[in-house]
Amino acid sequence: MECKLNMTDDTLTAELDGEIDHHTAKNVREQIDLEIDTQTPKTLILDFSDITFMDSSGIGLIMGRYKKIKSIGGKVKIKNPSPNTYRVLKLAGMDRLAKIEREE
Repeated sequence: MECKLNMTDDTLTAELDGEIDHHTAKNVREQIDLEIDTQTPKTLILDFSDITFMDSSGIGLIMGRYKKIKSIGGKVKIKNPSPNTYRVLKLAGMDRLAKIEREE
């Protein structure tokens, strides 16, 4: 699992690549949280374009980052989840916490 972070203006983008499971979520969470703490972005974009698998750890990753960003007045966007990941996100109610943007 790779996580490339990029801060532009007041937006932090986390480009995620690989599988999000209980083995990888902790490291990604720590990387993103450190960047949020040091940069205080107004928007966090979680780019799921290259995610090949996600279990409930991915839901936890999103929920925790949502709470962290919301506490500093920001918002979360989820970008380009696969059709399967999108279905999981919708079933878990993540669309009520974060805007989900999909390329058609």
